[in-house]
Amino acid sequence: MKVTRRNMLKGAAAVGGALAMPSYLRAQSAETEISVQYSTPVLFKELQESIARDFMAKNPGVKVTLRAPELDYEAILQRNLRDVITNNLPDVAFHGLNRQRTLEERNIPVDLKPFMDADPQTKELGFSSSLLSLGQVAGKQTGIGFSLSTPILYYNADLIKAVGGDPDKLPSTWDDVLKFAAAVHDPAKNRTGMFFDWTITGNWSWQALVLSHGGSMLDPTETKAAFTEEPGVTSIRLLRRMVDEAKMPDIKPDTMFQDMFGGRMGISMQSTAQLTRYNREIGGRFRLVCGRFPLSSPNARLPAGGNVAMMFTKDAAKQKAAWEFIKFACGPIGATMMVNATGYMPATTIPAEREDLLAKFYRDNPNHLVSIKQQDVITGWYAFPGQNALRITDVINDHIQTVVAKRGEPDATLASMGKSVQAMLPKRQG
Repeated sequence: MKVTRRNMLKGAAAVGGALAMPSYLRAQSAETEISVQYSTPVLFKELQESIARDFMAKNPGVKVTLRAPELDYEAILQRNLRDVITNNLPDVAFHGLNRQRTLEERNIPVDLKPFMDADPQTKELGFSSSLLSLGQVAGKQTGIGFSLSTPILYYNADLIKAVGGDPDKLPSTWDDVLKFAAAVHDPAKNRTGMFFDWTITGNWSWQALVLSHGGSMLDPTETKAAFTEEPGVTSIRLLRRMVDEAKMPDIKPDTMFQDMFGGRMGISMQSTAQLTRYNREIGGRFRLVCGRFPLSSPNARLPAGGNVAMMFTKDAAKQKAAWEFIKFACGPIGATMMVNATGYMPATTIPAEREDLLAKFYRDNPNHLVSIKQQDVITGWYAFPGQNALRITDVINDHIQTVVAKRGEPDATLASMGKSVQAMLPKRQG
């Protein structure tokens, strides 16, 4: 299915009648303006502009002003924390799932549950309790899921087939993934076996490794690092095995993307968020197939990636308009546009069930189903507690870089990482 703006809007128009303009907006004589901020423009700029434009067309009493996008989830969090000091917060912001906790600890987001309970349209939006739980912190509905993802493996089917593999029977274990990557790797032919993108925002990839091995980030009291236990040891050693056995290079993600898109790389681990980008950039140069992230424990889990729409404004009139915008962006209309424009999953169940929305899309694009099929092991993207949450992210990144660059041994580096994170956790009172 070719992704075009016409296709994006077709599904939106189909549900327009079911989600009619609320009477208070039709009755407004004065325009209400709300500001909206998001991040990751490489994925969301055109999409957010389309959502804002279509929302305003259906809601002429509201003007949506998009603020300049920030680079990633860490950048928008830092920006909005500064905005608190200058009293310049956006009315609506799209934040990473793992950054809700930091915002809630500062009492910044507005609880959306009262808006949901008071709105009879809520039950028509397809927000399941499990998907809503990803936007809940401390008993509050701090956000509504806008785009959700899981980590998956992208395979160049032609290269896998060339080394004796079957693209229709992909590896289910890391041992087999590494064997195929090593077989593909051939400097003489300018071929790289694999790249595991451990740099993804918020230590998401590291969490995926640890959780898929049955581990966790902290202990139940959140006062002690738990990623230093056996699942974490296996995970950090696996990262080094990718370098030693599969010859994974120490490169930037931008280089990985170009090698993968150009047909020079066999396997890459990335978020499903990038799937539409992969399809677009590969352009039929070779067959792309996607496979599940290997699970290495009976109690394996994978962290949900993506972001939620959050309301920050405390102004009553702006809150009403902001809630309508959040419903539009995260409900069936916005979700259909979002899936067509990215590789994310929707946080509403309705589009995948309706022929006029995404049911046909998923049948025609089986790679998009891989992430949906991983929902059986999905869990929250862990957010570290306290004032040092962002610093902890940086510290973990620095240590992992040491392992990938072979400047430190895996076990010793993991122990050092644990001590550094331990020192930055909030001290338990009493």
